[in-house]
Amino acid sequence: MNSLSVRVTPEARSDHFLIRASAALEKLKLLCGEEKECSNPSNLLELYTQAILDMTYFEENKLVDEDFPEDSSSQKVKELISFLSEPEILVKENNMHPKHCNLLGDELLECLSWRRGALLYMYCHSLTKRREWLLRKSSLLKKYLLDGISYLLQMLNYRCPIQLNEGVSFQDLDTAKLLSAGIFSDIHLLAMMYSGEMCYWGSKYCADQQPENHEVDTSVSGAGCTTHKEPLDFREVGEKILKKYVSVCEGPLKEQEWNTTNAKQILNFFHHRCN
Repeated sequence: MNSLSVRVTPEARSDHFLIRASAALEKLKLLCGEEKECSNPSNLLELYTQAILDMTYFEENKLVDEDFPEDSSSQKVKELISFLSEPEILVKENNMHPKHCNLLGDELLECLSWRRGALLYMYCHSLTKRREWLLRKSSLLKKYLLDGISYLLQMLNYRCPIQLNEGVSFQDLDTAKLLSAGIFSDIHLLAMMYSGEMCYWGSKYCADQQPENHEVDTSVSGAGCTTHKEPLDFREVGEKILKKYVSVCEGPLKEQEWNTTNAKQILNFFHHRCN
């Protein structure tokens, strides 16, 4: 776990996320110095992952504040995606040991996928406002969109929906409906809206691009139990996920006043594009 080497300068220590990351790395360093039988692999990986999440969040905020500078953002985004992928890579490398298979847990896995997908969403949002860049590099935009959508759908599919039956008791019917739809937090809803919007950008700006062999899990039920992979169709996936988003927001979340205007406009775009 030594590929992420960050020097926290005195000036930067005032930032909450870097302070927290520095503390996690110091604790990790102490634990790594202990005898192996005293070190819990799950605790070590959790500390390492938290440090990565905090440090990359600090860097992401800088990129957003600067509106993703054209000359340096591509490389920076690539580096951040690489850092946020490291915990999963470490788990896969240790997959030969059964006790290491579930080291991260669904919550951290969701967070890592969300952060990568949300970063690519923000980056693509910035790119769609640059007409000259789009004319020259629409194929590159398509790659970013496919990767971003893949991460967001992956995030939505780590946990299975709660199956409602006689053996499950709920005091709040609306909450039960959300859990049965695989919606466990506001972030799940944002991931649905973000991926739907990215499908819209793909359909609008990359329609002339040749199909690529880019397969992802295109189910949007929140069920990682029934994973199936297929080539991603921007319109098909966008329609499916945004219809579910609107249904949830105007159903069990009706009193929460989630905005569905943009989702409905995109669905209308898909409808006319299909016809």
